[in-house]
Amino acid sequence: MRLRIVLYCVSLFILASCGAKKKTVQNKKNSGIVLVEPKPVKLPSVKEDKHVKKLKKSNKNFNKYTLKYIEDYAALAVKEMHVYKIPASITLAQGILESGSGRGDLARKSNNHFGIKCHTQWKGERVYHDDDEDQECFRKYQYVETSYNDHSKFLTQRRRYAFLFNYRTSDYKRWAKGLKKAGYATDRKYPAKLIGIIERYKLQEFDKVKKRDFKLKKHKKETKKHKNRTPIVNYYEVKKGDTLYGIARKFNTTVAVLKKLNGLKSNTIAIGQRLVTK
Repeated sequence: MRLRIVLYCVSLFILASCGAKKKTVQNKKNSGIVLVEPKPVKLPSVKEDKHVKKLKKSNKNFNKYTLKYIEDYAALAVKEMHVYKIPASITLAQGILESGSGRGDLARKSNNHFGIKCHTQWKGERVYHDDDEDQECFRKYQYVETSYNDHSKFLTQRRRYAFLFNYRTSDYKRWAKGLKKAGYATDRKYPAKLIGIIERYKLQEFDKVKKRDFKLKKHKKETKKHKNRTPIVNYYEVKKGDTLYGIARKFNTTVAVLKKLNGLKSNTIAIGQRLVTK
């Protein structure tokens, strides 16, 4: 009888210890600082409304959520294309696929439209979601625009994606296959899915938007008004054969200063990446 009571008490102690341990893990999972994200600005039209209307006329069975997604984020994808040299069609197709046209849990709860995981360098807020493994760590954003920009930086600042920037922004098929080759996704059908979305919704049309046709006209007056208070920022686009040391010498600065200005943790840079030099 005594032995049974002792065993019962030990069992209660073990259960209580496990419960306490689980609670500690949950607290740790909620760690992460709230990063200051730039407030989104209104972007000029890339004729996304006309594009969607044309699609609706050609096929009434198109996914209404995908069409709405194109209307909402096509201009943002074009903006990222002109800054980082990533095809707008690829960015848009990835956003549609990874976020379920903006309706997936990650997109709705954390504005993460590209399924980007935390990785060791991420200091911001995070959420946990089942993916390849249970309860994996994903980045959380205040704005969808930040998610798009972080996706661009994710590709341009990692050596394994550097070869992609040798492809033209009009060559969405090579980009789709290259993303899988570089390890962006584990799904073997990932390239086919991206290409299918692009061609079904004719997203390649947004790759043709010229930089001269995409200007923030609405903000010209505001820029002029605050001209004296706006610091001048110089950028340099990384070319084949460039190194941080060579760029530093070209602009009469140091590698340490360049890394600090651009938030770089290593000396790795990619072709097409835009670096702040001043």
